[in-house]
Amino acid sequence: MSELLFEIGTEEIPAGYIQPALDFLKSEAEKKLKELGLSFSGFKTFASPRRLTLAVDYIEERQADRTLEHVGPSTSAGYDGDGNPTKAAIGFARSKGLEPADLQVIKTAKGEYLMAVEDVQGKETISLLPGVLKSLICELVFPKSMHWAETTMTFVRPIQWLVALYGGQLVDLTFEGVTAGTTTRGHRFMSPEVVEVTGSDQYISTLADKYVVVENDKRRLLVISEVERAVRERSGIEDAQPVLHEGLIDTVSNLVEKPYGVCGSFDEKFLKLPDEALITSMREHQKYFPVADKEGKLLPRFVAVNNTDIKDIDLAASGHERVLRARLEDGLFFFNEDKKRKLSDRLDQLEGIIFQHQLGTMLAKSKRMEKIAAMLADEIQPALKDITMRAARLAKADLLTEMVGEFPSLQGIIGSEYALNDGEDKAVAQAIHEHYMPVRAAGELPASLPGAFVGLADRLDTLAGCFAIGERPTGNKDAFGLRRQAIGLLNILKGLNINISLPTFVKAALAAYEDQINVQDHTADEIVAYIRLRFENEQVASGLLQEVVDAATATGFDNPLDCLERIQALNSIRNQEDFAVLASAFKRIRNIIKDNTATQVDPNLLSDAAEKDLYATLETVRAKTLPLLEQKQYDKALLEMLEMKSPVDRFFDDVMVMAEDAGIRQNRLNLLTALGELVLQVGDISKMHVE
Repeated sequence: MSELLFEIGTEEIPAGYIQPALDFLKSEAEKKLKELGLSFSGFKTFASPRRLTLAVDYIEERQADRTLEHVGPSTSAGYDGDGNPTKAAIGFARSKGLEPADLQVIKTAKGEYLMAVEDVQGKETISLLPGVLKSLICELVFPKSMHWAETTMTFVRPIQWLVALYGGQLVDLTFEGVTAGTTTRGHRFMSPEVVEVTGSDQYISTLADKYVVVENDKRRLLVISEVERAVRERSGIEDAQPVLHEGLIDTVSNLVEKPYGVCGSFDEKFLKLPDEALITSMREHQKYFPVADKEGKLLPRFVAVNNTDIKDIDLAASGHERVLRARLEDGLFFFNEDKKRKLSDRLDQLEGIIFQHQLGTMLAKSKRMEKIAAMLADEIQPALKDITMRAARLAKADLLTEMVGEFPSLQGIIGSEYALNDGEDKAVAQAIHEHYMPVRAAGELPASLPGAFVGLADRLDTLAGCFAIGERPTGNKDAFGLRRQAIGLLNILKGLNINISLPTFVKAALAAYEDQINVQDHTADEIVAYIRLRFENEQVASGLLQEVVDAATATGFDNPLDCLERIQALNSIRNQEDFAVLASAFKRIRNIIKDNTATQVDPNLLSDAAEKDLYATLETVRAKTLPLLEQKQYDKALLEMLEMKSPVDRFFDDVMVMAEDAGIRQNRLNLLTALGELVLQVGDISKMHVE
């Protein structure tokens, strides 16, 4: 048996830290074992709030013996004129445990060099594991770590115990005064005694007997089962069902060693709160699951998940109810107080909230957003302009409410509720809610155009202002979330099929700042380039080839949707045999024409049959493709362009482009340039590698 079991026992780890830590342990352990030349299989990770565990079913028991070849100095540097070894050769040989006479001479592209051949004897795996495991602990990084006792390093929480077994044998490992042993610990309260461990299967079953479900997936399913059971047995309402939010399930699963569900209730008066406010109070602050009827309407019930078995269910439920009641009382008070003033009456107070000290207040931002959003509506759907402008004007007003002060995640959501309460148009209220969407990558998009227009305006304003003052993302620094803003902007354009000239609106967003900051001429280009890079990365991440994406963006990124359609057309045709020939010829054309931009061809100067044929084909193809290009039917346009493949081949076989006669030479360059200009309306196919 060559199994590794490694457990780091700690005090309670924050729930959100656990899965990233397990992912790191697995990936880094694989990497380190590969570097040591050890074969392995069957990686598994386990966890609970008090432990991070790595298990490997098989690790090779000993490194293989191997021969290493080390290239040293050149022979000219290694030997003097008499053929005696120099200090360079002597030092190189000594560093490898050899004599100068043992060095070999090898020939390389750069000449002859000395080489030392080193026979390395493999080591026993159990002797290598202490270094591997210690480095895994040291290299684990958490959002926040701490010192404890007399330790010199930091870790997420104080390490209480270590288990390190290889093939059932104890690994000699000591870390910050804690020596690895063969015992783990059960549930902190229900079975805190130490228990012997012999291997991963026995480890899992033993901990299960001690009220610790260490298998992550199993514990997650138990959380769901316990929540559903608690509702079924204790809600007292037929057809009641828990609202199972995936993120909350993950969090709760990492807060307990074994879950026990408790269903409680709250006063129906709290149902007057908007659903999102109720859910936020339960989910984010208390980690409780809301309960709804079969139509999805919230009920005055909730489920808490305890970490210990419950002897008195009523007592446990009442404790959770008291905690939640205090939170909901605050929320209901704030909600009722907020409704005493309209959102529109709060707008002037936005002057007191700073967006960014160089970029002014939230009131100034709201006014800029209104202008940009109005431009977008004028461009896309003028009939929605008034709704869009009203939504943009009110979009940030809920930042001044008590509810958002208490629950920041309700921005936009609570503003929408208050807008409806104020008698605003439903479309205005919807746009206020939606303008923050998407909140995260692959998140829900606005469902309405006004919501999209206001969201785009908000993002364009933030990008423009931050780039104008030099607040560009660098490395890990992105204080204003500009990467997320750019990706959100692109997803809105794509998701709602909005065609705009991106540079035009970037310049408009920058122009709105001209009275307060000095905007450099190149800033607009930098913003568009930044958004384009995010666009390119998104497309490559979706599975498209980098060269296909580059071919499309190289010829323009004015309209991201148009660029996406050109990418799709190029991707669909790239494997056709005729396209490979055309792409190869196009590369040659690009090399020949260089900086020539003229496209006027004089038919009277065409003398060779091949060039006449190419010109005639180009004219025919151009007549067919220009309407298709106008209609953005790029795939059909590319198919028509393939008709030029054979004429181009014959042209290069039969025609000397760089003729002695300057007029003929220029005419032929113009012909090739005209052909290239037509193809470039879809993409620079010279960037595509085709066989």
